[in-house]
Amino acid sequence: MQKTETQALTQADQKILAARHAIDDLIKEGLIHSGMRIGLGTGSTAMPAVTRLAERISDGTLKGIRAVATSFQTTIACEELGIPVYSMNAREIGGALELAIDGADEISPEKKLIKGGGAALLLEKIVAYNAERFVIVADETKAVAHLGTKFALPVEVIPEARTSVTAAIERLGAKVAIRHGIRKAGPVITDNGNIILDCLWQPTPDGKSPVDPEKAEDALNGIVGVVENGFFAKKEPIVYVARANGSVEKR
Repeated sequence: MQKTETQALTQADQKILAARHAIDDLIKEGLIHSGMRIGLGTGSTAMPAVTRLAERISDGTLKGIRAVATSFQTTIACEELGIPVYSMNAREIGGALELAIDGADEISPEKKLIKGGGAALLLEKIVAYNAERFVIVADETKAVAHLGTKFALPVEVIPEARTSVTAAIERLGAKVAIRHGIRKAGPVITDNGNIILDCLWQPTPDGKSPVDPEKAEDALNGIVGVVENGFFAKKEPIVYVARANGSVEKR
């Protein structure tokens, strides 16, 4: 997967590189070790991390890993790869994790995040915010100057509150659209039975961020009917960003 003189890594290859590099580096640094409780994220970058973790279990490097999956997708992958999966409420987990590893949809220079492109933001945040360390793996397209102006912020909402929540978010300056399913009639339904509102802010003429992620995270969650939102601004992650030239930047 290394770059040749004439061909750069594709975005898909960057995702695999970031995930595999992160797992191996975290093992080397002792941040992933046998017997630990680890949260595993959802999406196209998290899945290669799950696969690499399974490989390191299979080759004997890691033993006794107890995982918490953040979606049906991740649970199924863990079952197929032989990684034991537990609930956050299980005695073996006790509501706390030593490390969580996941992808991101946008990463700011301050390492604030937007997550939830796969509609799994609620459990992803429960896992991330209850982990001692939080790790993000990403390709270079995810590194942006400002959050929320290109990739829409997902907000998980109780269906009955759709209209009132939409109006409240619009008062915060965002354009709001309900997320519709692909190959499904109607809206996306989360693993928790809720809907997703996708929210975009317009770039400002002076080039400054149109929204403060940390303040907006609280403001959005204060709206009645909002279950959770995709700003991850209160837990500083370790970030691995793979680039087209075959390098991996660790932040």
